[in-house]
This record gives sequence, C-alpha cells and structure tokens, in this order.
Amino acid sequence: MTALQLQGLTKTYPGRARAAVDGLDLAIESGTLTALLGPSGCGKTTTMKLVAGLLAPDAGDIRLDGQSIRDLAPERRGVAMVLQNPLLFPHLSVAGNVGFGLRMRGLAPAEIAARVGPMLARVQLDGFGPRPPAQLSGGQQQRAALARALILQPRVLLLDEPLSSLDPSLRDEMQRLIRSLQRETGITTLVVTHDQAEAVALSDRIALMLDGRLAQHAPPEDLYRHPATEAVARFFGGVNLIPGQSQDGRFRSALPALTLPPGAPSGDRLLTIRPEAIVLGDGPNRLAARVVSVTFLGTQTRVALDVNGVSLQALTNPATAPTRGDLIQVSLPPQALWLMPRPKP
Repeated sequence: MTALQLQGLTKTYPGRARAAVDGLDLAIESGTLTALLGPSGCGKTTTMKLVAGLLAPDAGDIRLDGQSIRDLAPERRGVAMVLQNPLLFPHLSVAGNVGFGLRMRGLAPAEIAARVGPMLARVQLDGFGPRPPAQLSGGQQQRAALARALILQPRVLLLDEPLSSLDPSLRDEMQRLIRSLQRETGITTLVVTHDQAEAVALSDRIALMLDGRLAQHAPPEDLYRHPATEAVARFFGGVNLIPGQSQDGRFRSALPALTLPPGAPSGDRLLTIRPEAIVLGDGPNRLAARVVSVTFLGTQTRVALDVNGVSLQALTNPATAPTRGDLIQVSLPPQALWLMPRPKP
C-alpha cells in the first residue's frame, strides 16, 4: 500500500491569469479511497492529470511514500488512471484490452491469460473475454477499463468521473463494485467527481476543492456537520447561516440567545445547523417560529421558517409536516450547532 502526498502543487494554463491548481497540499493515507470533489473548473481533473504525469506542474511535488515521482514518465510512476470515457481498443477483444498493459511489459501470453481470466471475474465480466468492446454496455465497458488498470497492480489508482456517463441503476452497481474492489485490493485510490452523493457513498475521506485550492479534507460526515468555512457549508447544502457573537457557551444574534455545545470557540462567528437537525417541537434552544412555506420533496418535506425575522429551513417527515402559516415551536439542539469563522466584510 502507498501514501500519496501533494506538496504545493501548482499549475497555470497558458493564457490564463488564475492558476487551475494553486499551491495544493494534500496527504492521502495508504490504502484509502479519497474523493476529489468540487464544481466544474475547480482544478480537480488537472490535479489528477498532474499525479498521472499527463501534465507537468509549474511548482510543487508529488510523492509516493515520501519519494518524488514528479519527474518520472507516466509509465514509470506506478499510477493507473481510468478516464470517464473507457477508451477501449475497438480492434482488440475484451480480454485483449484487459491484458494490453501486461503485453506491453513483455509478459508471456500464457501468463497474461492466467491473470486476465480471474481479473474479468473480479469485475463481473466472467465469460466476456472473447467479445469485442462494441458488444458491451456502458457499464460493462467501464468495468473492463477498471480491470485493465487493476491488472497492472498500480500503487495508486486514479478514477476520473467513473460514474457520470452511466444510468442511475448502473451507477449504483458500479459504485458498489469500485468500493468493494478498493477494499479487497487495498490500493490507494483517488476518485474525481462533482457529485456530492457519489463522493459520500464511495469515499473514506473527501478532499473538497474550490477555485484551485483545498477547502477541506475530512471524512464525509465532517463536511456536512462541521464545515471549515461558509463556502464549504454552502457547497454541502448549508442554508442556515447566522452571524453573531459566541461567549461563555452562548451565541447571541438576531435569534434569542442559544446554548452552544461544550468547547465552542468565542468571538465573532457564523453559526450553522443542518436543516435535518432542526426539531419541529419542544426541546433545547426552543424558539417560536412561523411557517413560511412547505415543500414536498418525496421522502422529506422542506419547511421554511421565520424566527425573529431570521429565515431558517428544516427538513421533516411529510406525515408530520406543519401547514403554511402555522405558529410552531422549534428546537435547535446544542450538539447540532457548529461555529465557523465569520467572513470579513
């Protein structure tokens, strides 16, 4: 297993004033699956290409277990990359595609065949070896591309938007396969995605990139419940953001004073609470609220609230949702409150 370290990684494309990747520091633990998440244009695919050796950085370093690979050719890095488009060779069979890298390494045909068969079975393509790629579905082609990468036993596996071109049912199936194979092989894996739900379901940790920089690197739950900044909170659907003052375990703002969790920092802060954490009913930090709107979302209902002139949003069970115009009690449990630095004006 291999640890991947990116140190001050920087890349600016010719003709652009702003760096696509701007001084990126990221440490990925050996044997883990990390999702490199962010909106289009944030630098995540550029980062992956820098690690793979398809682009040269302007500054910074890329290290595997402490050894720099920055100046190594792509084929000498021990890094395998699977692109969004599988790019299978149409003139080769599925087995020929999967064994192609081994053939380039000079392995004997018998040895290649001995390794290709079990690998095809591993990715649920047992018996598909003789077929041409054109006879495979989109999900099957993606699995063949994954097998082609894994058979090389790379130190690091890079997956660039591996699920984005698949139908929802195939996406779920491929997601489970990727997670299962990663745990089985223990290969350090970096997955580029713009899909929050995909990143949460797949990864041990998420590295969120915004504007070419690392915004936060943490387990998925932390990015939802304990965002580092307002920008991170908003990216993960944070809508309840209240400026105020924290002091002696209390938060004072346009809302009535709230009791904070133990150890909450003092000073100018921005308070947030997830919509699903707001309790419609009695409890700690009870507040009087007016229901502004109620929106049915299927498995949940979004309730927009007015509390002392402050807008809050809650998510609740459709069966117990209030009605627009109702005056209700809501509770903001202290353990669900989180304080972030308050942005400067």
